[in-house]
Amino acid sequence: MITVNIHEAKTHLSRLLRRVMSGEQVIIARAGKPVGKLVPCDEPTGDRKPGQDRGSFEIPEDFDAELPEEDLREFQS
Repeated sequence: MITVNIHEAKTHLSRLLRRVMSGEQVIIARAGKPVGKLVPCDEPTGDRKPGQDRGSFEIPEDFDAELPEEDLREFQS
């Protein structure tokens, strides 16, 4: 694991991402204090299939009904 300052991370982002893609972690620091970490993304667990969640949610009958006046006032304030 390496630590780089923000300026270096901005300047060499592509290079740092190549290291991350190979499994390394990169700490980004401001004034020597860690503020973030670049880590590899988790691989997707499987292929997505259209319709795989069919039936797991039902749209309520009143989905597109008007909001109550009280809720409308909250949005407009």
